Amino acid sequence: AEKALFRALKTRGNTPKYGLIFHSTFIGRAAAKNKGRISRYLANKCTIASRIDCFSELPTSVFGDKLREQVEERLSFYETGDVPRKNVDVMKEALKEATDVAAEIKRKLEKKEKKRKKREKKLQELEENGEANGDAEVENGEEDNTLKKKKKKKQAAEEMEAQAEEAPSGENGEETSAKKKKKRKAESEEVEEAPDAEDGAEE
Repeated sequence: AEKALFRALKTRGNTPKYGLIFHSTFIGRAAAKNKGRISRYLANKCTIASRIDCFSELPTSVFGDKLREQVEERLSFYETGDVPRKNVDVMKEALKEATDVAAEIKRKLEKKEKKRKKREKKLQELEENGEANGDAEVENGEEDNTLKKKKKKKQAAEEMEAQAEEAPSGENGEETSAKKKKKRKAESEEVEEAPDAEDGAEE
């Protein structure tokens, strides 16, 4: 378009009417005498659509569809003479539809956020439960150790009682216990005398 403009200025001819917009199918469908009109109309609708996209909070395709319908109606007006709808009426319809679509998009976004928050809560709970289970396992291990010690003590006490019951009662029982005590004393005396004898030998 720039080359065409400067070429026209140098040759002092007519400046070009169209740039890249000339390649649009809308202008291709229009008659030769209406190409200038439809190109201006299409450029206007493109600028409106770009502003709506820029300043709208939630981007929707409602306004673009309505503006496209207006361009189609304008083309049919040039060809057949059917009167197109007014821009005010079309924009009112577009606003109603856009509000509905925006509400649906907001609901979907809220649902996604709720799902994401639930997932995060579940992950946090799982992590907390994992830590709590680790602590509980440590406590359970300590409790198991204490229970094992108690069981061992009980078993030892039961064995002692069983041995006491099995031992012969009466005089024979007293004699055997006395004999055991004497043997222990004799062994301890021998152990004490042995180092004394070694000391004497060294002297």
